Amino acid sequence: MPEFDAKRTRSDFLARIWRAVSKEPVLAILVVALVVLQIAHPRPLVSLPGLVDWQTVLTLAGLLILTKAIELSGFLMWAAHRLVHHIHGERTLALLLVALAAGLSTVLTNDVALFAVVPLALSLNKLAPLPIKRLVIVIALSVNAGSILTPLGNPQNLFLWQTGGVGFGAFVWAMLPLCAALMALLGIVTFAMFQAKPLDLSGDVEAHRVDRVLCGVSVLAFAAFVALADAHHAGPALAVLALVFLSWHREVVFEIDWLLLLIFVLMFIVLRSAAALPSIHAGIAQIGIDTPTRAYAAGALLSQAISNVPAAIVLAEFSKDWRALAFGVSVGGFGFAIGSLANLIAVRLSGEKGMWKPFHLVSIPFWIVAMVVGWALV
Repeated sequence: MPEFDAKRTRSDFLARIWRAVSKEPVLAILVVALVVLQIAHPRPLVSLPGLVDWQTVLTLAGLLILTKAIELSGFLMWAAHRLVHHIHGERTLALLLVALAAGLSTVLTNDVALFAVVPLALSLNKLAPLPIKRLVIVIALSVNAGSILTPLGNPQNLFLWQTGGVGFGAFVWAMLPLCAALMALLGIVTFAMFQAKPLDLSGDVEAHRVDRVLCGVSVLAFAAFVALADAHHAGPALAVLALVFLSWHREVVFEIDWLLLLIFVLMFIVLRSAAALPSIHAGIAQIGIDTPTRAYAAGALLSQAISNVPAAIVLAEFSKDWRALAFGVSVGGFGFAIGSLANLIAVRLSGEKGMWKPFHLVSIPFWIVAMVVGWALV
């Protein structure tokens, strides 16, 4: 009987773990893929951590802590509400939110920018009726376009920045032409999608308090952490950050998206394991991505199937042209919603039914034009 109870306990424990994992489709797919890979081409378990680019993961963890601190300080909501009270039309509001989302995404990552701007758009929709579906769509496109500019904008940039061994300023300078061109294109699209309709926001009288100490410390720490990560000292910098916030504002550490870090670790393990398979290696090698245009096209197209972060991880095994890959996976964030996790987050945050069709009616044509623009610039 004790042996039976032990087996039952283990079975119940594994069942609970699987129920938790299955609620996150991306995580579930990665876990299943890892199991299949280990069965088909087993690797020693102790070798799996060696597949992870820990410098990238540690940098991402530090940025998640700092962006959460800035978010919890209340500064983003205070600044956003101050801004929108200076506008008087629907089109102006849309252009402002697109610019705000793009600007935030350059330093706070595209996901964090969405969590700041989409809820703001939803709250404004309660004060004055807005075409919220269209608004969420252009906000999603804007964080993908804006985040192209810096290594901090999205995980694939962060990964390529770390593996490419290029300085922060050099990375920004290289990505500036593509970011500027796509933001100009998005500005035209936004202008055409919204009318110059009067907007009444007089009902927004809610006060938004800011923890100035938390905000100020977080901003200074942000600059210091980026400098240390650029010098490849993300590990010690993260340790200091974690200790400071655990002893001061522990909710900052507890509330970050730990699942995102786990997914990122599993992506490295699964995709690098898959890329090492002889059949996969031979297939990509046969295509040949040894020129900038081919690396660019591979990134833009593969992202449509497996999202731009995993596409960057896979293709980095076959090309060292970080700029061409960054251009490709950046453009790959448009098109199908799966192209970028930010698209999925935006649609989910909107809470609107029937979002997929209008999203793709805008995002796919935008991706096609962006492909041409990126091809000309790469």
